[in-house]
Amino acid sequence: MKQTLPKPTGAFVGASWTALLVGALAFLAGLWNGTMPSYEKGYYFTVLMFGLYAAVSLQKAVRDRMEGIPVTGLYFGLSWFAVGLSILLLTVGVWNSDLSSSEKGFYAMSYLLSLFAAVAVQKNVRDMALFRDESKPAEQEGESSS
Repeated sequence: MKQTLPKPTGAFVGASWTALLVGALAFLAGLWNGTMPSYEKGYYFTVLMFGLYAAVSLQKAVRDRMEGIPVTGLYFGLSWFAVGLSILLLTVGVWNSDLSSSEKGFYAMSYLLSLFAAVAVQKNVRDMALFRDESKPAEQEGESSS
């Protein structure tokens, strides 16, 4: 039996994209304005990009499995490992930095907001593509009968 999902609302799609942009831009603005050395800024930037990619990859693997699309156990496990590793890398970096407690919290929260929002955006993109694919045959049938 095929499971049907409701189409994402415009409000949810907008909120997801807004959360991703706010989280990532806040994190990047903190790096840009931070007083840390450039190699440390590069580390945090790389961890952000790695985390966003890992979160999207994990969401895709979970969704593929849910829809019956084959996903190897190795890829699925690596996706989980990458998300966990990205969070661990940020935690270790922030823990060992000379930042104030409020700055550490700022980086942690904007990072986690970005990861969560990346998952939501990926879900919305996938759901919207599914609805576009389902509506194409009906539109084409309607055009041919006119």
